[in-house]
Amino acid sequence: MAQRETFGSRFSIIMAMAGSAIGLGNIWRFPYTVGEGGGAAFIIVYLVSTLLLTMPVFMAESIIGRTAQAGTFGAMQKLAPGSKWKWMGFLTVITPLIIVSYYSVVGGWSFGYLLKALTFSFNADAVDSIGGMFSRFTTSAWTPIVCHTVFLGSTCLIVLRGVKKGIEKFASITMPLLFVLILIIMVYSISLPGASAGLEYMLKPDFSKLDGKTIASAMGQSFFTLSLGTGSILTYASYVKKDENILISGLGTAGFDLLFAMIAGFAVMPAVFAAGIEPGAGPGLVFETLPYIFAKMGADAPWLSAAISILFFASILFAALTSSISMIEVGVAYLVEEKKMTRGRSVLLLFLGCWALGVICSLSFGPLAGISLLGKTIFEFCDSLTSDYLMAFGGLLFILFAGWKMSKATVREELTCFGKSKLNVALFPLLYFLIRYVAPFGIIAIFITNLIW
Repeated sequence: MAQRETFGSRFSIIMAMAGSAIGLGNIWRFPYTVGEGGGAAFIIVYLVSTLLLTMPVFMAESIIGRTAQAGTFGAMQKLAPGSKWKWMGFLTVITPLIIVSYYSVVGGWSFGYLLKALTFSFNADAVDSIGGMFSRFTTSAWTPIVCHTVFLGSTCLIVLRGVKKGIEKFASITMPLLFVLILIIMVYSISLPGASAGLEYMLKPDFSKLDGKTIASAMGQSFFTLSLGTGSILTYASYVKKDENILISGLGTAGFDLLFAMIAGFAVMPAVFAAGIEPGAGPGLVFETLPYIFAKMGADAPWLSAAISILFFASILFAALTSSISMIEVGVAYLVEEKKMTRGRSVLLLFLGCWALGVICSLSFGPLAGISLLGKTIFEFCDSLTSDYLMAFGGLLFILFAGWKMSKATVREELTCFGKSKLNVALFPLLYFLIRYVAPFGIIAIFITNLIW
């Protein structure tokens, strides 16, 4: 039996896990949820939620994965043999595959818009027509499907190369590059005339905007952006060596994710205010509003506008790829470990299945727009099912398993490096309290709020 692959260094662990966490949720979703939630007040709730809710769930997934040295289904089967937990683990194999199916449609949009940026489509002459560009693009039958295919195919090719040569190498190169790209965009954005209003919006809290729905939205965003409840972090943690301090790796990952989300917010919102556009513009903020801003910039500085638009959509594409490979890897780990398939056959099978569902999701913006499930389009249904319910349920599963099913001694060993880290030993009582008592109630609150609203 071939030896199981592991990540080579702490840097590669953090880059891979940060790659899983940093995705469209940071660039596409975070700025518009901040806009809808009232700015800095939303961010404060988001930060508190990350520390008290999502970090404990992140650590729970890491503990389970590193202890079992197996994917989600295998981990539950190994750590709770003969119980029903393995079927709960199977649910968290299905969830990321549904996500990556529609996620790759949005990833395809980022690829398509990068091509538009490279061909200078966001120029001053396009200002009047750019408002309908996104609608024309997404409702087209074939162009989004081709982009979806290219994006998902690229994801699968990276995963096909394995943990070290594929996932680790890609994340170690693209994540530092991604930070450089988004920093360049942020510097340019805050230098625009009128950008100070966007900075104030991001930094000055307006607590009158906070209500139960906004608070739950901020909690849900912190949950969504770290890719929790999907088994991605658990699977990656299963490739972490036993002598690695998973608390340090986890804090590093969460820190990178928080930093990137904030930089993305400061890259987008000042430009939005500089252009005099409504900050709560919704999901179209990235694919409709920003191309309009780039086109307006093009009237005065066409080459600078083109360069910024290329950098921006390249950033979105890289961020989307680093997350999508982690979700595909969950399914690959299951098929390789439990069904004894080769990595090549596993990747091909998952590509075909996710591609087919992704095509249906893509067509729900055009030819299949009239088909609805519980009042939602197919794309919206898949998004709501996973981000509002299955991810929260998966996160609750992991936190309950680590906090109540696994022995306290095992959790202590994993979190304290078998007692070798004095800092981790000192922090363990607090961490264990958050895992066992605080995080479960936070996740239940998100779940109930999603049902109500």
